[in-house]
Amino acid sequence: MEKPLVAGVALTLLAGVMSGNCMLPLKFVRSWAWENVWLVFSITSLVVLPWVLALSLVDHLFNLYATLPFSVFVLPFAMGMGWGVAQILFGISVKRLGLALAYAVIVGLGAVLGTLVPFFVLSNAGRDHHTLALVLAGVALTILGIFLITWGGRIHDLDTRSHPARGKQQSYAAAIGLAVLCGVLAPMLNYSFAFGKPIADGAIAAGNTAAHSGYAIWPVGLAGGFLPNAAYSLYLLRKNRTLSFFRLPGKDSSWPILMGFLWMGAFALYSLASSFLGPLGTSIGWGLMQIFMIAAATASGIFLGEWKSASRSALFFLSSGLTALAFAIALLAKGSR
Repeated sequence: MEKPLVAGVALTLLAGVMSGNCMLPLKFVRSWAWENVWLVFSITSLVVLPWVLALSLVDHLFNLYATLPFSVFVLPFAMGMGWGVAQILFGISVKRLGLALAYAVIVGLGAVLGTLVPFFVLSNAGRDHHTLALVLAGVALTILGIFLITWGGRIHDLDTRSHPARGKQQSYAAAIGLAVLCGVLAPMLNYSFAFGKPIADGAIAAGNTAAHSGYAIWPVGLAGGFLPNAAYSLYLLRKNRTLSFFRLPGKDSSWPILMGFLWMGAFALYSLASSFLGPLGTSIGWGLMQIFMIAAATASGIFLGEWKSASRSALFFLSSGLTALAFAIALLAKGSR
C-alpha cells in the first residue's frame, strides 16, 4: 500500500480503538445518574473540544464562517441534529445490551449506511466497477460479521437464563429494535462531515491545509448534535431530580470528561485520516473506523467478562463475525486505492 493509504488506515485504526472504548468509563461511574454523565460528556465532546480543535488548527476561523453563505451550514447542522438523537439512543442501548452487542448492531448499521451513502452520492467512484465491487464486497462482509456477532450475543444472552421469561424476550427484542433505529440515524454524523465539504473547501481557499480544513466543519455539525443531547439530559435531570448529584463527593466528573476526550479525539483522527484516503475518504474511512470500533468494543467486552460464561456456540459466532470483519477491512482498504 502507498504511504498515504497506510497512514490513513493506521490513523483510522487508532480512531476506532478510541471511539470503541469511549463508553467504557460508564462502567466506573458510582454516584452520578446517566443524565449527569451524559450532560458533562456532551458539553466536553460536542462543544468544548470541537471549538478548541477548530480554533487551534484552522486559521481565521470566524472570518471563514463570515464569508460563507448561510446555506452551507444548514445541512451539516441538520444532519448533526439527527445524529444527536442517535447518540442518546446509543447510550441507552449500551446500558441495555452491553458494550459488545450494542456496538455490533449500532456501529455495524452505521458502517454500512455511512459508507454507501457518501460513496454513491458524493463521488464518481461508483462508475469504477472494480472499486464498486471491492466496496460492496467489503460492506457485505461487514453485514455478515455484524450478523454473526449479534447472533452470538443472542445465544449468550439466552444461555445466561435457564428459563427466559416472555417479558425478558420482549425486552430484548425492544432493545435490539432501539439499537437498529440508532444504527440508521448514527451515520448522519458522517453525512454532516461529508455534506459539509463546502466549509472545508472554503478553509482550503483561505490558505489552510487539506488535513486541517475538515476541523472547520465539526463545530457546526456537532452544535446540531449537542441540542438533543443537552435537552434530553436536562429533561431527565428535572424528571429524576438528579441535578443535586453534581454536588456529591467523588471522582465521577472525571469519567464523562475522559469519555469526551476519547470520543472527540477519535473523530479528530478520523478527520485527519480521511484526507489521506483520497476522494473516498469520507466513505471508505467511515466504514473502516466503524469496523475497528466494533472490534475494539468487542475486545473490551471480552476483557470485562461480558463473554466469560459464553458457550462454544456463542464464541464460534463471535470469532466468525470478527474474522468476517477482518476481511472486510482488507477489501475496503484496497477499494480506497
